[in-house]
Amino acid sequence: MNAMISVRHLARIYRMGEVEVRALQGVSFDIQRGEFVAIMGPSGSGKSTLMNLIGCLDTPTSGHYRLDGLPIERLDPALLAAVRNKKIGFVFQQFHLLARKTALENVALPLAYRGGVPRAEQLERAAVALERVGLGHRKDHRPWELSGGQQQRVAIARALVTDPALLLADEPTGALDTRTSAELMELLSELNQSGMTIVLVTHEHDIARYARRILELRDGLLIHDTAEERHDRN
Repeated sequence: MNAMISVRHLARIYRMGEVEVRALQGVSFDIQRGEFVAIMGPSGSGKSTLMNLIGCLDTPTSGHYRLDGLPIERLDPALLAAVRNKKIGFVFQQFHLLARKTALENVALPLAYRGGVPRAEQLERAAVALERVGLGHRKDHRPWELSGGQQQRVAIARALVTDPALLLADEPTGALDTRTSAELMELLSELNQSGMTIVLVTHEHDIARYARRILELRDGLLIHDTAEERHDRN
C-alpha cells in the first residue's frame, strides 16, 4: 500500500541575489495513512519550508514527493492547485475567517471555490463539519461572536468540509491559551483516531506530545524521527 506522503531527498534552495539559502537539504521519510505526525525544530530549521512543500504551496528545488501516490514535482501549476484543493485541508495559526460571514458560510467557502457543488449541498456539508468539531449550535454566529478556540474549530471544520485525505496544521495553537490549546489538540486527536492523517508543525513540546510520531529538523536536515526509535526497540 502506498504511503500518504513519500518524500525522497527533498531539497529547497532560495536565492536572494547572490545569497543562496538552503532551507531544506535532502530530507527523506514516509508518512502512512492514519498517522499523526508532528514536525518540530527551531526557527530557521526548515519546518515551514517542509510544510509548504507537503501542502503543495511550493515546489522543491530537487528530490521527489508523492502525495497519495501522485508525483507532485511533475505536476503543472493548475494540476497542483487542483490536488491541493481536493486532497489537503489547511489549518493555520491565524484563523483567516471572513468577518462578515457566519461560521456556516465560512466553512462552506472551499466548496464554493471548488465549483460544481450546489449551494444547498455546500451548506449541508458545512453544517455536518461544524457538528463534527462541536460547533453545530454556533453555525449562525460571526467570527467576532466566537472565542479564539471556537474560531479555530471553525477553521478546522472549513479544512474538513472537502473530505481531504490529509490535514496540515501549521502552529494551530499559537494564538490560543493553554487550556484552549489542550482542547483543540484533543479534537485533532479524535479526528486522527477516526482515520484522518494529520501533520502538525509546532515548536511546543507539550503540543507535539499529542502526535504519535515526531520528526525533528535542524538546519534543513532531518535529525530525529521517533518512528526509528520504535523500530529499533522492536
